[in-house]
Amino acid sequence: MSGIWEMNAWSLIKAGGPIMAPILLCSFLALSITIEKLFYFASIKTNVNTLKRSVFDSIKNNKITDAIQICDSSRSPVAKIFKSGIIKFGYSREAIKESMEDASLFEIPRLESRLTALATIAHISPLLGLLGTVTGMTASFHTIQVRAASLNPVTPGDLAGGIGEALLTTVAGLIVAIPTFVVYNYLVNRVNHFILDMERGATELLNFMCQITESGSRE
Repeated sequence: MSGIWEMNAWSLIKAGGPIMAPILLCSFLALSITIEKLFYFASIKTNVNTLKRSVFDSIKNNKITDAIQICDSSRSPVAKIFKSGIIKFGYSREAIKESMEDASLFEIPRLESRLTALATIAHISPLLGLLGTVTGMTASFHTIQVRAASLNPVTPGDLAGGIGEALLTTVAGLIVAIPTFVVYNYLVNRVNHFILDMERGATELLNFMCQITESGSRE
């Protein structure tokens, strides 16, 4: 195994045969999706409690425009949900709830975008490695058949290419699949955290605004 790690990348790719190309493509796609999602999540991350406090204080002081501006200044999906509810301030509970649910239909798919592709890469990479194993072993058996038909003895060198291809594609497929699967689960956990904040914030905002409306109507 030490010999494999001492080889340069291009030598490994050539030794792995044609199946290494789609495995390499999967690795590039997984890396690009991971980087894009991490940057996106970093850009929309916010302190939900601070945002909630600012928005609720503005609504409590009847500064609806200020509350909307606070939401506009944040890229957080929670802020987008808040804004959709605030613009319906004074409407019925059902209307406010429907407005926030409609906003979530836009925000949740943006959070989940490309995660399916990442999961697909994590699943097909080891399968591509297995395909490379099969093609490599097939090449070795073909070599044995050809050598036997010509009445020439089969040497270890004749089989080394096919067996090496079989093992390298298996290793490459697992090297791509394992970290991709780990990253996928991490990103799914982040998405679930965002969605939980959105649902909790929407419920609290709905109850808060309805309470203020009901208190004002009684006065």
